[in-house]
Amino acid sequence: MPTPALHIRDLRKVYDTGVEALKGVSLDVAPGDFFALLGPNGAGKSTLIGVVSSLVNASSGDVQVFGIDVATQRSAAMRQIGLVPQEMNFNFFERPIDILTNYAGFYGIPRAQALARAEEELKSAQLWPKAFMMSRTLSGGMKRRLMIARAMMTRPKLLILDEPTAGVDIEIRRGMWKTLREVNAAGTTVILTTHYLEEAESLCRNLAIIDRGQIIEAGPMKTLLAKLDVEGFVFDIEGVLPAELPQLPNMRLVAPNDHTLTLEMPRSQDLNGVFAALSGAGIRVRSMRTESNRLEELFLRLTGDNKLPAAAGAH
Repeated sequence: MPTPALHIRDLRKVYDTGVEALKGVSLDVAPGDFFALLGPNGAGKSTLIGVVSSLVNASSGDVQVFGIDVATQRSAAMRQIGLVPQEMNFNFFERPIDILTNYAGFYGIPRAQALARAEEELKSAQLWPKAFMMSRTLSGGMKRRLMIARAMMTRPKLLILDEPTAGVDIEIRRGMWKTLREVNAAGTTVILTTHYLEEAESLCRNLAIIDRGQIIEAGPMKTLLAKLDVEGFVFDIEGVLPAELPQLPNMRLVAPNDHTLTLEMPRSQDLNGVFAALSGAGIRVRSMRTESNRLEELFLRLTGDNKLPAAAGAH
């Protein structure tokens, strides 16, 4: 069995204020995985990332990155990690080429090698045309990609991203999804925290949900989503829905409008019967898609209250 990219056992963190942020967290992330860490505000996500990246000292427990102990071999462990924080933490009055080469210099990479690597990473992030412009002129999405490119300068085996798409529009977000998929496909293990649940479902193969300092669920995305016995479908209707809709047993109608019909139904429900009932009522379906709220429903069930994953800036 390969050495885990991240191995955490009985991790605890108690702050000086007495707050117990982590209560014996245990977690393994396989090498090459695309892993989601979800949790509401105050759940312990940021503390957990802080301990793994050596920014926060653990009270007790073990953390290993590719078999290297973070507490006793800090420098060696940190060479395995690239961290992309939520906040923009580079000098907006420096050029992207300088931001990357200077960052590499902190890790002892010779300047000639750093320049070549910076060109490679900026091209990979589709930022090479902006390499010699002031970073303050970059768009929000470009700045986010620049932070990923900077983290990749050390060729980390593990890339950790703390809500990398917070506050950006959907077009920029999906462009970043493409970048992250390419990074992962090249062999880098990726751990993502996000409050966009559809983002985790789209990108990640495995996930863990942390709440009140404890892991309450962990495993493959597909396995966890399969626990839901209800699934939603959105039907795009040709024309306008009639005033009287057909009776559909075992199904719940959700917010219909003139051109769209959304149904929640048991996962075992035969869709042929649905189409037959709609057709019998004179309703023609142009297209159908699944409703992308399954992970949100799972999250709410597991945490047992109405909290959603933390919004931007929460810990």
